[in-house]
Amino acid sequence: MAINKEKKRTIVKELTDKFSRAKSVFFAKYFGVKANDINDLRRRFKQAGSEYIVAKKTLLSRALAESKIEGVNIGQTEGEVATIFGYEDEVAPAKILDEFSRTHESMQIIGGILADKFLSESEAKELAKLPSKIELYAKLAYSLQAPISGFVNALAGNLRNLMYALKAIETKK
Repeated sequence: MAINKEKKRTIVKELTDKFSRAKSVFFAKYFGVKANDINDLRRRFKQAGSEYIVAKKTLLSRALAESKIEGVNIGQTEGEVATIFGYEDEVAPAKILDEFSRTHESMQIIGGILADKFLSESEAKELAKLPSKIELYAKLAYSLQAPISGFVNALAGNLRNLMYALKAIETKK
């Protein structure tokens, strides 16, 4: 279906706005994925504070150029390209996309953008393997708490040993 020039300008403007607001962007190539599966995927992205969009590659390329994001060449990609904008968590869209692509082989991560830098396919997949922010915070809290807990246990052990010694002296008398 042909799109008139005004509609194309509107789409490019919307995409440019989305690129500027997103903390991370991922691109995926797909073919033959069922509509119900795509709708489920969209729902999962929305719950994670992300947005799944399919736009013409030429309009996507124009929006990337207007956003001054370099190194991304979507126009050369064969097939349909989906764009996922991550507005809240930088890693969540990559995790969802990687998980979905494991069960649907026709969906493949082809790259992404993080901090205005292009990520290759392998870099985007590595990013998907990182723990979430909540998991990282939990690990940090545990590592900060561990030495304090050890110190408290050492002090408690000394007190416990003193109590045992006093109890032994008391039983001797």
